[in-house]
Amino acid sequence: MDPYFLSIIQQKTGASALKEQETLQALWSGYGKILRIKLADAAVKSVVVKHVQLPAQQNHPRGWNTDLGHQRKVKSYQVETRWYDTYSEHSAARLPHCLAIGRRGDEVLMVLEDLDGAGYALRKQAASWEEINACLQWLAQFHASYLGKTPDGLWETGTYWHLGTRPQELEALDDQALKEAAPLIDEKLNACQFKTFVHGDAKLANFCFAGDGKVSGVDFQYVGGGCGMKDVAYFIGSCLDERECERLEGQILDTYFDHLQAALEQPNDALEKEWRPLYRVAWADFHRFLKGWSPGHWKINSYSERVTAAVIKSLTP
Repeated sequence: MDPYFLSIIQQKTGASALKEQETLQALWSGYGKILRIKLADAAVKSVVVKHVQLPAQQNHPRGWNTDLGHQRKVKSYQVETRWYDTYSEHSAARLPHCLAIGRRGDEVLMVLEDLDGAGYALRKQAASWEEINACLQWLAQFHASYLGKTPDGLWETGTYWHLGTRPQELEALDDQALKEAAPLIDEKLNACQFKTFVHGDAKLANFCFAGDGKVSGVDFQYVGGGCGMKDVAYFIGSCLDERECERLEGQILDTYFDHLQAALEQPNDALEKEWRPLYRVAWADFHRFLKGWSPGHWKINSYSERVTAAVIKSLTP
C-alpha cells in the first residue's frame, strides 16, 4: 500500500505501527480489495480498509466488460465515499464508523471500524426467521432515517440494477413482455410519493451478525433515492427459496412495516398503504435485471415469474 495511505491510517488511529493482517475479499472485477489492518498501541486492535484501485484491464466475471460498466463502478465508489463523508452518521441502523477517507490519483482509501472487533463477527450463508427479522428491522431503521431526504451526491435512484444504468442487460433480455413492461415497472417505483435512501445491495452477505442477534449493514456503493421495497424484496430473494418467499410474503411485509412504523417519529399509514403493493413491483424490477444479466441464475424461479406476470398485467392495458 502507498506510504501516503499508510500514514493516513496511522494518523487517524494513533497507532505506533501497522501490519496487514489479512485480505478479506477482492472487490468486484478487480477494482481493489478489502483488508484488515492490525494496529499497535491504538484504541482499537484493528481497522478494515477498503482500498479502491482502478484496474488497467477490466475483468468482469460475467463478461460485461464495457465502458458503461466501468463508469458505473467508478461512480459507485464516489457514492460510497460521499455516503460515509456526509450521510452515514445520521443512520439509526448500525453500520461501520468511518475513521478516514483518503484519495490519491485514481486510488481511494476508506478506513472503517472493524465490525468483528465491535462484536459483529458472524456471517451467514442461510438465515433463520429470527435473523431475517433482525435484518428487516435494520432495513426499516435505515429507511426511517432518510425518509424524505434528497440523495445529493449519491445515486439519484439507488440499487445496482436500476433500469437507467442497465441498458445492455435490458437489450439482452429475451422475455419480450417483460422487456416492454420494464419502463412501466421502473416508472411505477420511481413515482412513489414517499421516498427514502435505499441501501441498494442489501443481500444477506452484506449483513454482519452479533452473538445477541443484532446486525450491522456494510457496502454502500449503490445507496441512493427510492422506495424501501426495493431493499426488502432484494434481501428476501437473497436468503429464501421460492416456496418460502411465497409462503412468508405476508409475514415478511407485516414484520417490516411493524419495524418501520416503530422507527418513524410518528406512524405513517399513508406510506405503508403506498409501499406495500410496491413490494411485488420491486420484485419484478430485480427479476427484469436478472433475466437479462444472467438468464440461468438460480434466483430465476416460478414464484418470480408469477409475481412478474401479475405485475405486468396490472401495469399494461
